Formats: sequence, structure tokens, C-alpha cells
Amino acid sequence: MAPTSETLTAERILEATEEVLRRHGPAKATVVDVARALGVSHGSVYRHFRTKAALREAVTKRWLDRTSRELSGIAAADRDPEARLRDWLGALFAAKRRKAGDDPELFATYTVLTDEAGTAVGDHIADLTAQLTSIVRDGVGSGTFTAADPEAAARAVFHATGRFHDPGHAREWTEPGAEADFTAVVDLLVRGLRA
Repeated sequence: MAPTSETLTAERILEATEEVLRRHGPAKATVVDVARALGVSHGSVYRHFRTKAALREAVTKRWLDRTSRELSGIAAADRDPEARLRDWLGALFAAKRRKAGDDPELFATYTVLTDEAGTAVGDHIADLTAQLTSIVRDGVGSGTFTAADPEAAARAVFHATGRFHDPGHAREWTEPGAEADFTAVVDLLVRGLRA
């Protein structure tokens, strides 16, 4: 049964948009395709998302938020800051590899969408660095880490590990030695934070 405009939610539209993007890619996917997949008029979609750009940004944000939610539990845990930092960075790398490997069509689509997204990517990076900041700040508070400015240290950790989470490096994530390289970088960063 096709949804009526009363049962049509933003979440259902975003789910359908992901499927349309997976099938058609970002260059060919249209709001009409999304509406057709839902069995509604394109006007019904526009009642929830005023423009195609707004829809694309919302679906990008939804995708990025999945990673943020997964990592937030690690950041907020009441555990040793060094273990949390290692686990958080490992989970970020694993999440990005999983997205790239399990659904390469959608990952490629999101790589395009994140380049055009208005505020979604910046907000995502700000959220991730805020999570890292809380871990570093806890480490400074417990005496595990030494950092005059935990926020600057967190940004440095984020940027130093970019090869393991920036989609531009996705091809490198499955290369032999990638896991060893990741471990070496994290070890180096942890030693630097302890200094």
C-alpha cells in the first residue's frame, strides 16, 4: 500500500532517498524518483524538504549522524581516557571502512554529497572533535594526558588520523599494512599526549 501524505514522514523520505541514491547515484537521482519510490507526488516530498539540496543535505546528515552516535557512547564512557581514545579512533576507522566496504555505491554517493553539503559535514566534524576533546580533557584531568589546550590537542589528533577516516583515503583502508599503520599512528599520538 502506498503511503498517504498523512503517513509520509521525513524519516521515510530519507530512507527512500538512500535507496534512490544507491540505485541511480547522485547525478541522476531526482526528487521525482524519491516520490515515485514512495508512491506519492513530488509535492508531498517538497512539503517535508523545500528543495532538492535540502533533501540531499538531510540525507547526508543522517548518514554522518550514524557514525557520531556510535562514537558518542565511547566518548562518554566512564573508563580510562587512553583506552577510550584508542577505542574511539578504532571505532571511527572501523565505521568508515565498513561503510566503504559494505555499501560501495552508497559510500561513493555520500562522498559526492559530503562535498556539496552545506553545514552537515562541518557540523559532523565539530561533533567528532568535541567528542575527542572530552576524552582528552578527561585524560588531562586524571593526569593520563598532558595538553595545555585539550580542544587544540583533539583537533590535532583528528587531523593526524585523517588518513583513516577521510573518505578521500578510502582506497588505502584495505591495503596490506593499513591496520599496522593505524596502530603506529595512534601509538605515536598517545605517547605525545602523555609527554
